[in-house]
Amino acid sequence: MLNYDMIIDNIRDLFNEPKEFIPLHVPHFSGNEKKYVNECIDSTFVSSVGKFVDQFELAIAKYTGAKRCVVCVNGTNAIHLALIASGVDAGDEVLTQPLTFIATVNAISYAQATPVFVDVDKDTMGMSPTSLRKFLEEETIIKEGNCYSKTTGSKISACLPMHTFGHAVRIDEIKTICEEFHIILIEDAAEAIGSVYKGKHLGTYGLLGTFSFNGNKTITTGGGGAIITDDEELADKLKHLSTQAKVPHKWKYEHDQIGYNYRMPNINAALGLAQIENLDYILKQKRKLAKSYKQFFTSLEIDFFVERENELSNYWLNAVILENKEQQQIFLTKLNDAGVMCRPIWELMTEMVMFKDCQKTNLDNARWLSDRVVNIPSSVVI
Repeated sequence: MLNYDMIIDNIRDLFNEPKEFIPLHVPHFSGNEKKYVNECIDSTFVSSVGKFVDQFELAIAKYTGAKRCVVCVNGTNAIHLALIASGVDAGDEVLTQPLTFIATVNAISYAQATPVFVDVDKDTMGMSPTSLRKFLEEETIIKEGNCYSKTTGSKISACLPMHTFGHAVRIDEIKTICEEFHIILIEDAAEAIGSVYKGKHLGTYGLLGTFSFNGNKTITTGGGGAIITDDEELADKLKHLSTQAKVPHKWKYEHDQIGYNYRMPNINAALGLAQIENLDYILKQKRKLAKSYKQFFTSLEIDFFVERENELSNYWLNAVILENKEQQQIFLTKLNDAGVMCRPIWELMTEMVMFKDCQKTNLDNARWLSDRVVNIPSSVVI
């Protein structure tokens, strides 16, 4: 029987909040946020054109080690643009994982493609290269340099793993498999800004990587997203598509293909630039919190989810793994009733009515995690 009073008291002590509500994750502002936003307002360039957009893109590229960055409205749009720009066509299939936020799969649907669900690994909560290889070896065929499903006959054009809570999937192994089967690799790194695996920032292993800067992320622009790549031509294409595919001209309105109004406003980029300037401090404080959580929950013999060898996680959302579904639900009830916000990991995408008939592998690991994982308060503690 868990001592819930002890767990609640420990979290309240960590956040120095003895009585009031403790949210799951709030943004941390301690740098140039007000200065840059006020400067943006004074300039009157608060929409999709302005210096902060350019500066924020350069800052993200420099921080992650990517050659180029294109910012956009949100992380979902970032995935949508990445899929389209990389050549995913209507009717294609995209390999992804069932244990993810629905934005991953919605974006596949926006591209008029169909998701195929591959199981996850318990120690990453992300796509399993073992499950991926088994599916591709048994269920696909290579024809004329492309991968096709034996069951549907559709082209499998992309693979979209997601780095859960900022923890890295075995992305190097997945990259090798994708290259072997002629499949484009796109990383959903929505939760992983600041996370590094084997010396490389997450999002830089694939042809494209995407981020989210929603209000609850490690750094925020209020609402926003970004795409990184080392492919200069592809980056130019992404920028073009995100600006309604408008052909540059001093006054003429000419558009050369279907485009999207996915541009990040300058005022959001101003906020983001200040945030990324302070990212190292934010990561330092979040890792200190994770260390405290690990020590405490280990003393209670509760499994606290930690980074693996060769990984430096941003610990966006801290997570505990409980014994079963019943204990998960009791934990959620006790802590939320006490004003300590906790959330379960997502329902499997294969349980959603829109995706229940999609092709999938054995999903034992994903179901096991879905029944046991709980996120606990993870904001920056000063």
